[in-house]
Amino acid sequence: MQLAKGDVVAEKTVHLTRESLVRYAGASGDFNPIHYRDDVAERVGLPGVLAHGMLTMGIGSSVLGEWLGDTGRLRSYVVRFTKPVVVDGETGADVTYVATVGLVKDDGSVRIDLTVTAGSDKVFGKAQAVVVPQ
Repeated sequence: MQLAKGDVVAEKTVHLTRESLVRYAGASGDFNPIHYRDDVAERVGLPGVLAHGMLTMGIGSSVLGEWLGDTGRLRSYVVRFTKPVVVDGETGADVTYVATVGLVKDDGSVRIDLTVTAGSDKVFGKAQAVVVPQ
């Protein structure tokens, strides 16, 4: 498949719940209470319970992996976190991932730019992956 700058190659919205956060904490070993306790999050000045940054980043790589069908083609993946994802105890949070071709290189590799939002907030300031050709 021939890709061009601006092509949207993947798009996915993931609904996170408090249960999602507890499951991720168990898998990752990150049991910081800001990820599951409102009182602790508020006490340290946060707007509420936050999703783990590595969870949101990992979902981004899975979106790319689903599109590629082969995660071995991911040469690099970098993210700059800009806003936390607040996960409401009742309604959760929807996080939307849009992967767009940012650059097609002469060697056939492609830079993919991820735009990640939760509501109207842009969650990642810079999220890019480099994908090598098949």
